[in-house]
Amino acid sequence: MRLVTTETIDEPFERGELIYACAVSGANILRDVREAITNTIGGEMTRYESLVDKTIARALKNLANRAEEQGYDGVLGVRISHPVITNGAVEVVVTGTGYRLAGR
Repeated sequence: MRLVTTETIDEPFERGELIYACAVSGANILRDVREAITNTIGGEMTRYESLVDKTIARALKNLANRAEEQGYDGVLGVRISHPVITNGAVEVVVTGTGYRLAGR
């Protein structure tokens, strides 16, 4: 499954419908406490960075799976929403337009 941020590809294709997917991950209470301390004294919040990375990867995988289920060869114009960390959770929404290669 090909996911691209561009609106076109170099092959003939038929544009499909909007596809979206989301992923939400919860941080455990220990991670929240450690990150709150880091936020207070300053420094990198690596535990949350890792959580955001994993959540984005899961959202993109979900997008690819939805596109495949709908019979698409890939997704154009993939956009990742600004991940939000709130109340110990991370939410990521990804969107794009499904496409089918011409002649398939």
